[in-house]
Amino acid sequence: MAIASEETTRICNHCDRAIPSSNIDLHYAHCSRNLEKCKICGDMIPKKHTEEHFFNTHAPVACSLCSETMEREILAVHKGENCPQRIVTCEFCEFPLPAIDLAEHQEVCGNRTELCHLCNRYIRLRERYNHESRCNGIAENNVGSSRDVRATEREEGGPRRQRPERQDYSRRRILFTIAITGIAVLLGSHFFQKKTDNNQVH
Repeated sequence: MAIASEETTRICNHCDRAIPSSNIDLHYAHCSRNLEKCKICGDMIPKKHTEEHFFNTHAPVACSLCSETMEREILAVHKGENCPQRIVTCEFCEFPLPAIDLAEHQEVCGNRTELCHLCNRYIRLRERYNHESRCNGIAENNVGSSRDVRATEREEGGPRRQRPERQDYSRRRILFTIAITGIAVLLGSHFFQKKTDNNQVH
């Protein structure tokens, strides 16, 4: 059985597609009358939809968080990675706040200290992970000696200072945490109000 030879094609001068030669004239008449090539993406768009195509696909858009105008194609990346108003969390306290405020918040938050229960030293939160990987559980001399003094005082019936000190530290820590949270809430409210005012102006 004979194999039918493939039909020859020609390139349409309007849409640059390969069209069977027998249909090229009819195709070109329809194509040039009804379709238009998008100058940005090169897609062939029905002429009556060219404006809609541009606004839905290529027109610059404003970020709903920071109001910066950009190409639609990069909006998702901007909102997820670059927008200064995107919400991120502090690596130390996991408090959510705008990315633009993160560095200043973490500078304060990372300098807070917590007690290492292995070596009984107070460690800055920003140094906690490195400390935990190196900590051998041995208290430093000054910490050890103060613990020895307290143990001796207890044995001799002297005042037990450890519990009040820990209570005082716990109170200070709670007050500091409340203060940091209050500052973060105030900053968040300020930026939310500013954003609301900007939206009302626009």
